[in-house]
Amino acid sequence: MVGGPAARQESDLEALSSEFESVTAEAPSARGRARAFLLIRLAASVAMLGLLISRVDVGALLPSRQLSTLLWVAAGLGLSMTGVVMSSLRWKKVLEALGRPAAFGDLVRHCLAGAFVSNFLPSSVGGDVLRAGRLAAGGISKSAAFASVVLERLSGFVALPLITLAAMAVSPDLRHLGAPSALAFFLSVATLGGLGVILLAAGSKRVGARLASESKWTGFAAALHLGINTTSRHPGAALWVLGSAVGYQLAIVAASWAGAQALGLSLSWSAVMAFVPVVAIAQVLPVSLNGIGLREGAFALLLAPLGVSTAEAVSFGLLLYGMNLLVSLLGAPAFALGARSNRRQRPSRLSRSARQAPVAA
Repeated sequence: MVGGPAARQESDLEALSSEFESVTAEAPSARGRARAFLLIRLAASVAMLGLLISRVDVGALLPSRQLSTLLWVAAGLGLSMTGVVMSSLRWKKVLEALGRPAAFGDLVRHCLAGAFVSNFLPSSVGGDVLRAGRLAAGGISKSAAFASVVLERLSGFVALPLITLAAMAVSPDLRHLGAPSALAFFLSVATLGGLGVILLAAGSKRVGARLASESKWTGFAAALHLGINTTSRHPGAALWVLGSAVGYQLAIVAASWAGAQALGLSLSWSAVMAFVPVVAIAQVLPVSLNGIGLREGAFALLLAPLGVSTAEAVSFGLLLYGMNLLVSLLGAPAFALGARSNRRQRPSRLSRSARQAPVAA
């Protein structure tokens, strides 16, 4: 039926194509500003981490050389990899809700390649843009690929504050730690409130139209609007996406708990569940490079009432970052092979378009 839900969804997807093109093809001036901003974030990270390290004994930052330490780190790495799998599953469910199913194995490889780019090749075009580009190169429209990444990321942000608030609800002691408790509660509620405003704005015809008039926000507003419409028609798919998002974040929390055990920190599961998502929310602020310095400082503030020293908090943050880097290294082959495959496929796609052009005309 012309003009039905499927046709409207297809139209919404096509509206995202120009935004994806503008993100992946930056002007030289935009790339210059991005590099300058990257250097500023790097300087901020060095300053924050340097300030923290200057206040502790450097020797206290190193974990003990015991077999149990290695075993806990190995467990953390395994759980982090489980998180990648859960993230790929979440992405798959988003694509299915958009009517664009993709092979699960391909999505895992794209997630690993994106993580490698984000952690080892910091640039203005990060891992999320690479994921969308690889998905589009595999046959899914650029607009659908872009929308799926936006919606997948948004679902993860919804899960973070929910986990923190749930931990504080079941553990009364965590609600009476002074500033850390207040900060965790405020950031969680503010994040949920901000996401609610974004969803309402994107779903509103009046506000959505105003956002669409700004070329910078056209694609993002259309993607969120599409997600709201899709989930309203498929509540089961929305629950799947949210459930897989919670599963992913819990896997990361479990990996963090394993890291705490490797360092001998006396942190309960509920404490890690309450404060690790808060730190993840804080890392979104564009004031550091990959959260370096900001993450360690946040842990020092939030975990101090639980008996964790500044040196232990810095070690904890750096260990979690190191575990993330190791897992991201698994994406190096996927990044290299995918780039080579894209170069091989590009001429064939161009030649196909040339052959099909007379028919279309």
